[in-house]
Parts: sequence; C-alpha cells; structure tokens
Amino acid sequence: MLISPAAFFATFSLGFFYFVGAIPGGMAAGLPAWGAAVVAWLGYSAGAAVMLLLRPSARAWVAKKLRFPIDRDPTKWIWRAWDRFGLVGLGLIAPVTIGPQTGCLLALAIGESSLRTFLAISLGVIPWCMGITMLIMLGFKVAS
Repeated sequence: MLISPAAFFATFSLGFFYFVGAIPGGMAAGLPAWGAAVVAWLGYSAGAAVMLLLRPSARAWVAKKLRFPIDRDPTKWIWRAWDRFGLVGLGLIAPVTIGPQTGCLLALAIGESSLRTFLAISLGVIPWCMGITMLIMLGFKVAS
C-alpha cells in the first residue's frame, strides 16, 4: 500500500505538535493503523530532537514563549511528578500532558543529558502509540 505524502505529513505534524490526535488523524487521512502509529511516533520523536538540537539561548526563548517556569517550584504538579518518578515518568506522561518540546525543556532544566532525555521522550511514547492504536482498532471512537 502506497502512503500518501499528505497523510504522512499531516500525521507527522500532529505527532510533532499534538500527539493525542496524531494516530486517529493519520487513520482518518488514510494511513493503516500501524502506519499512523509509526508516523505519529516519528513526529513526536522529531519534536524532542528539534528541541534538543536548539542552542540554549533558543531553548530559553521557547521556554519564555511557552511560559514554562524553568525554576523548580514544588507547588506545580509537574515538579512533584519529577521528584517522584524522574525521567522515566516524564517520558511516559509527556505524550498526553506537556508534549515533547516542554518535556525536553524540563529535563534539560533539571540537568539531564540530551541523549537520556531523547531516549526517555521517544521511548516513553511507544506504549501510548500501541494503546491508542489498539483502542481505535477495537472500535473505540474518538468523536461521535
């Protein structure tokens, strides 16, 4: 089966910016379920890679635009989650909460290495890819 470039680009873009809608969007665009999951994963991982490849001054600018507090604040839920679950927990929760870009900013602000951050973010989304794909294949509807 030939994958449409438009479907690939749409799914990749959704994975980059809004992972939760990427797999259903890819399937709606005509990708098979496994194809939509893989392309969404690629887009999500690219979102992490782009953030890690930016210079620190550019990352600071993005953090300012996102209004992301770089300073540790124990009253914020994301900092409490970090204290409890660390980088692995961040990798697992980022796909449905803060996304790859903000997840990378958080990990780098804490002092994690770029490679560990990329691995945690890009591997932490895989269970979500499999779960969302299975739910859709089993007949769960995203919208009615």
